[in-house]
Amino acid sequence: MATPTRISSTAAWRDDEWLECVMVIPEAKDVTTFAFRAPSGAWFDYQPGQFLTLDLPVPGQSVQRTYTISSSPSRPLSISVTVKAQKDSIGTRWMLDHLRPGMKIKAFGPAGIFSFHRAPADKYLFISAGSGITPMMSMTTWAWDSGEMPDIVFVHAARRPSEIIFRERLDQFANRVPGLQLRYTVEEPDPFRVWHGYHGRLNQIMLGLMAPDYLEREVFCCGPEPFMQAVRDMLNALGFDMDRYHQESFQAPVEKAADAPEINDITPDADTGAQITFATSGVVARCTETDTVLAVARANGLNIPSGCTFGLCGTCKIRKTAGEVHMVHNGGISDEDIADGYILACCSNPLGRVTVDI
Repeated sequence: MATPTRISSTAAWRDDEWLECVMVIPEAKDVTTFAFRAPSGAWFDYQPGQFLTLDLPVPGQSVQRTYTISSSPSRPLSISVTVKAQKDSIGTRWMLDHLRPGMKIKAFGPAGIFSFHRAPADKYLFISAGSGITPMMSMTTWAWDSGEMPDIVFVHAARRPSEIIFRERLDQFANRVPGLQLRYTVEEPDPFRVWHGYHGRLNQIMLGLMAPDYLEREVFCCGPEPFMQAVRDMLNALGFDMDRYHQESFQAPVEKAADAPEINDITPDADTGAQITFATSGVVARCTETDTVLAVARANGLNIPSGCTFGLCGTCKIRKTAGEVHMVHNGGISDEDIADGYILACCSNPLGRVTVDI
């Protein structure tokens, strides 16, 4: 029988000591968790949500890749990262194909400012997509281990239910405490498997159903850049206080607050003028950025067929031929249509001079 690992009296692990891989755990397709320990027996001290930088001995070169820590410092004997290989992955692909228990690698950190320890609150809203779930898992595990589970609504978007990383573990947490509410949405169900959760890309309507009290929550978001942009657009449109919004890109985690990129999202201004030219009708209408194309058309006696009026049904789709609009929709238009110049009049705000085919 193996001797249990003991916490060393040398205190916390420092990154001048290499890490030894001790477990390799498949999570989903091309997704694996790698657990490490310090050969000296040192324990790991970090904030849940921070990241590690691994120095990977890829053949012909050494590459450094940054990964959010998916384990929690409340379990200090080991430290884990959960990685997902993309089509063009080099370092991550090497890890999945070659990194095995017993191997040692150099690591730097932990580091980063994305942690709910830095923003104490009574209520949290975690929003993630894909492997952006990893810092949320670390923070949720800490909350579970603390014995004082806060009020967390955990929203996660994935392509399929089978690709929801940590789903079983999160379900086990949520089955035992009332303070953790899980909300999943997927692009498509798995074949021959019933799916009772949300279906489709995350939108304002979903968010309101998932967390009706979202205005009262501290929001943490992680995922691909377009996903986080969409979340910010939703929250801005819903009147959320963006000082309570925190994000971390798994593409480029931020080490210090001073290094955090400035977020300059477009928010329509009621005091800024705009103009819409309805080309077919020959009408030129002045308005403000907070007016929608649909509202301006109606005010000028023009009829644009519409249904839901909040970007869901797609009835008010029209072609924009010039200018820019700020559109926050709820799934009523495809990315292909947007690329072809179409907009939904009910949820599009003109920015400057805009021309549409009406």
